[in-house]
Amino acid sequence: MDGFSDCDESLPPCDELPGSPRTEETGAEGFGRLYAHFFSETLYDYRRPVRFGEHRLMFRPRDSFDQRLLGHALMIEPEPKEIRCIHDVFGNCVAVIDFAGSAKRLHFETSIQLDHTPQHAPDFRIDVAALSYPFSYDPDEALDLSQTFERHHPDQDDEIGRWACQFLSAAGRSETGRLLMTLCYAIHESFVYSRRTEPRTQSSLVTLHLRRGTCRDFALFMMEAVRSLGFAARFVTGYVYVPTRDSADVRGGGSTHAWCQVYLPGAGWMEFDPTISTFMDDHLKWHAARLVR
Repeated sequence: MDGFSDCDESLPPCDELPGSPRTEETGAEGFGRLYAHFFSETLYDYRRPVRFGEHRLMFRPRDSFDQRLLGHALMIEPEPKEIRCIHDVFGNCVAVIDFAGSAKRLHFETSIQLDHTPQHAPDFRIDVAALSYPFSYDPDEALDLSQTFERHHPDQDDEIGRWACQFLSAAGRSETGRLLMTLCYAIHESFVYSRRTEPRTQSSLVTLHLRRGTCRDFALFMMEAVRSLGFAARFVTGYVYVPTRDSADVRGGGSTHAWCQVYLPGAGWMEFDPTISTFMDDHLKWHAARLVR
């Protein structure tokens, strides 16, 4: 079904995800703690009965030290023949759904209850050897990360690499954390956020030339930029919690959102949001992948 990721190493762009998500803050306990309740609904109506093939839904968020799933429910009409859950190569939970017979309507409803404890400042506890750039990844980690170093789109003249290199220190070595934060901030300041309805993520060269895009375009562009410098990076989708849908400082509140993660030795996967230009605060992670379609 269009809009839900297959069980592979790629994710659909977040603006393609169907449904009408609603978020309710259900209470707070302790400093910065958020209890949230998510509702999402997707409905397809057909002129005549149709048969449905296998569907794969990624509706369940990731469990982590800063995010705990309290409860979830999935309602499907017509009743499926079978639902089974698997984990893909990135640990995303995928519901595989098979149907029998045919129907004129296909209806999904999901309900998610989440306990989230945001971090309010980046914790760059990086291994000493990686505190300054350039550095080398441990060979064992580099083997596991190998595909997350690879660029996503062709860039014959290395335009994105040249753009990224302007943030390197002229002295020859750059502070790793400062370099990544500066690059993230530069995208936010020099590119214009613009909602668009076209499917899929635009190529990073298009984003560079237009200096315009959506959250998914900026996330992919930052991935390509840091990968051109030799960093491991991957794509993340989820939600950003904002009391109102949009504010003067935060775009995309209440909608599916995208950002990127960069792997740093000693610190692990660190999250960067070039759309909002902030370290992760009220960002709720759903899925991660090395590619985005």
